[in-house]
Amino acid sequence: MKYLLIDPKISGISGDMLINSLLDLTERYDLIEDVVSKINELENCKCISVDILNMKKLGIMSKYMEILIDEKKFGNPEMLKKCVLKVCEKLNMTDESISTCENIVDDLILAEKNIHGDNFHLHEVASLDTVLDIVGSIYILEKCEYPLNQIISTYPVLGNGYVNIDHGILPVPVPAVLEILKKHNAPFQRLQTPKNDNLEEIEVGELTTPTGIAILCNITSEFCESYPSSKILKIGYGAGTKDLKNTPNILRILEISNLDFENISEEKMALLETNVDDISGEIIGHVINKVMEEGASDVFVTPVIGKKNRPANKITIICKYAEFEKYTKLLMEETGTLGIRITEFNRYVADRKLLHMLVELNDRKFRINVKYSYINNKLVNIKPEYEDLKRISEELEIPLRKVSEIVKKQFDEKRLF
Repeated sequence: MKYLLIDPKISGISGDMLINSLLDLTERYDLIEDVVSKINELENCKCISVDILNMKKLGIMSKYMEILIDEKKFGNPEMLKKCVLKVCEKLNMTDESISTCENIVDDLILAEKNIHGDNFHLHEVASLDTVLDIVGSIYILEKCEYPLNQIISTYPVLGNGYVNIDHGILPVPVPAVLEILKKHNAPFQRLQTPKNDNLEEIEVGELTTPTGIAILCNITSEFCESYPSSKILKIGYGAGTKDLKNTPNILRILEISNLDFENISEEKMALLETNVDDISGEIIGHVINKVMEEGASDVFVTPVIGKKNRPANKITIICKYAEFEKYTKLLMEETGTLGIRITEFNRYVADRKLLHMLVELNDRKFRINVKYSYINNKLVNIKPEYEDLKRISEELEIPLRKVSEIVKKQFDEKRLF
């Protein structure tokens, strides 16, 4: 399973640094061109163009996106949101991606509102390059199939010193960054500031911007102080605009394979439940058979005490999330129930291989199917298929339990596990 590890502990994060690092990681320059072409269709955009450059930051080769814009800046916060959503729509982005973009804009708007009250302007982020930063980042993640629940980040550094913005000269971090960190309960770490010959801290200014931290907090599922145990698959470096004296002004992104989850796949599943107290055991048995014939992952029945202290049965079905409507309809038609509870969840499944094996019982050889399970490329379980053992039991007229014991003994003799 692949993950993205964003590393803003070097020099913080901004929207353009995130796009730059994603471009270096994926080399999908066509995606940013798609976003730019749609922004050019907006009413308040006279012209926007980008040029992707290679740039060295203290010896580290990074990608840098040079942006040229001729625009009319947004007069109010809702215009920014309207433009972001319009570009998302033009790109046919998924509902999840559109919702993420909207949440990022809402974070920026709410941060400014909390600081300045109802009458406020976005100032620094009231530009089309903010639209490019937000939509471009999420669009690349979507098209390169990096799920938002599989993105982690180190603690970002925020910078030090002062920054000159439309509201005047303010200490770093600016209030909007702090508001967004507070809303998401997101951690940050102190900048390990280099010192000059007089042992005075060298001022680096703002390293993490409001747009950068808003995007990071909305795409990251977990923050970690240091790198997790993993294998590195790819590395991308994105350059920031300014040059720092003692630190490369870069954002690093790693595509990693988490060792703890190697050979384990994730599935989106649904759990359906309904209580019935007015149908016979024969009908319940029929429902179980029909559900399994339709291909559900599992179905089981649990005795419960229902309303008015009446004995009842809870029917539970586990199925793929994409198929829950089929089983909802089946349950309602077969049981007459008027309501079904549906829960969405993720299931992790070890990789499995189905292999054939010859076993010998009563001087006869039988071919059976055997399921091998792996985690971290290590064999963790071997299990013969029940139907094959049942077939042998019926043919030889010996108990199923005895067949299972003999087959297991032959597994041990062959040192399969």
